[in-house]
Amino acid sequence: MATTTVIDRYGVMGHPVSHSRSPVIHRLFALQTGQKMQYELLHVAPDNLETAVRQFQRTGGKGLNITVPHKRAVINLVDLISERASTAGAVNTLVFRGSEIHGDNTDGIGLLRDLDVNLDVALEGSNILILGAGGATRGIVGPLLEMQPRSLCIANRTVDKAEVIAANFERYGPISACRFDAVPVDEPYDLVINATSAGLQGETPPYPEEAISGETFCYDLSYGLSPTPFSTWARDHGAARSVMGWGMLVEQAAESFEIWRGVRPDTVPVLKQMQINA
Repeated sequence: MATTTVIDRYGVMGHPVSHSRSPVIHRLFALQTGQKMQYELLHVAPDNLETAVRQFQRTGGKGLNITVPHKRAVINLVDLISERASTAGAVNTLVFRGSEIHGDNTDGIGLLRDLDVNLDVALEGSNILILGAGGATRGIVGPLLEMQPRSLCIANRTVDKAEVIAANFERYGPISACRFDAVPVDEPYDLVINATSAGLQGETPPYPEEAISGETFCYDLSYGLSPTPFSTWARDHGAARSVMGWGMLVEQAAESFEIWRGVRPDTVPVLKQMQINA
């Protein structure tokens, strides 16, 4: 009697998405944990987001990762949202349960695990600067403030978006907003995080040179096989260390994987197997 092995479908939707290494990471997680699943790259333009998500659900898909620029817009499609996604105002993980779509956000916990566990960066009492005020920033601000930094400033090309985020999170800790060209430099920054998508588009925003010192740890949420524009800029301006977001990518993927499959993969061998120099 013939038997059929069902392979559960997952994927990542973004615009662009061809650079994503998520399929490799989730394949390694699946092999490690014995899960039968496949993971697809899905290039979806903003005006086709709802159609693409609902089609994936209707054709039997089990879950999706959502990346730039859809993390805020996809909230409109969610039936049930997690507390951390609601606080962030951004969703990067969808789970399809029957006819319902559940939304979560694993960016913040992914970043914290990379900084704290993999990179041994001290966050308590630190001065933090985040460059950019999009969905990625919304996902990481809350978890960073929970680590009790001395200050957290969000800088953006236009200050309005940064001010909105700061206002939403001011009850969680010391947070402020400014333009790229008005970053306060009274004290050195211990951690500078690039949350702009400029690197993906080959652009370099007007990063504030005065924010970098020999004690500054620079972290780019973007990643690539070669250094990103921000990573190169940070090194050229004397940062103590400059890394790309490979570790965050793997850690947030592990959190999504556990939500979907109910098993926690070990990220250490995956980081090593991908030969990521975090």
